[in-house]
Amino acid sequence: MKANPSAQLLLLDVADIDRRLAQAEHARKNPPQAARVQELIAQRTTLGRELAARAGARDDLRTELKRIEADVEVVSARRARDAERLASTSSAKDAQGLEHEIASLDRRRSDLEDAELELMEKLEQAEAALAEQQALMDETTSEGQRLSAEAKALVAKATSDIESLTRDRAAVAGRLPADLLGLYERIAARGVGAALFTRGMCGACNMVLPPSDLQKLRDTPADEVAHCPECGTIAVRTAESGLTPGGVRFTEGAE
Repeated sequence: MKANPSAQLLLLDVADIDRRLAQAEHARKNPPQAARVQELIAQRTTLGRELAARAGARDDLRTELKRIEADVEVVSARRARDAERLASTSSAKDAQGLEHEIASLDRRRSDLEDAELELMEKLEQAEAALAEQQALMDETTSEGQRLSAEAKALVAKATSDIESLTRDRAAVAGRLPADLLGLYERIAARGVGAALFTRGMCGACNMVLPPSDLQKLRDTPADEVAHCPECGTIAVRTAESGLTPGGVRFTEGAE
C-alpha cells in the first residue's frame, strides 16, 4: 500500500493515543483498589459475625447480672424485714427462727454478691472484647471507604481521559487516508497497529531484525507501507531507523 511518509508518521500518534486509551479503559474497569475493597468487604462480613457474637455474649452477661442484682435486692429486703421482726419480737422461739433465717439469707446474699462480682468481671472482659472487635470493624470500614473514594476518583479521571483521548484520536485519524487508517485498525485489532522502527529494531515486538529482513525494509520505498516481518505491525521508518548509514534511503519515485 502506498502512503505518504508524513501520513505514516501520523500513525504513531494514533498508536500512542490508542495505547493511552487502552490504559485508561483498563483503569476505568479495573481500578487497583478494587481487589482490596473486595477483600475488605469479605473481611467486614466475617468481623461483623464475630461482633454480633460478642455483643450477644455481652448482652447475656448483662441479663444474668440484672437477674442476680434483682435477687440480691429481694434477699436484702427480706433480711431487713426479718431484722425488724427480730428486734420487735419477745418470743425466744420466734427469735431463734428469725436468727436462723437471717443467717441463711446472709449466706445467700454472700453467694449472690460473689456471683455478681464474677459476672461484673466477665462483663468487663466482654465489653473490652466487643470494643476491640468494633475497633477492627471501624478500621476495616474506614479503609474500605478511603479506597472506594480513591477508586471512584480514578474511574472519574479515566473516564475524562477516555473522552479527551477519543476526541484527539478522531482529530488525528481524520487526517489519515481511509485505506491507511483501515489497514492500521485491522492490525491494531490483534496487537500493535504501528510502531517506530529504530536502529534495526521493531518498536512493537522489540526484535532486532536479521540482515536479510533489514535489506527488505531498506529496499522498500519510503512511500510504501512496510511491515515488521516478525509481528506484522506497520513499521514506521525515519532517519533513526538504521537502515542506511544516513538513515532511510528513499528509492526513486518516493515522496
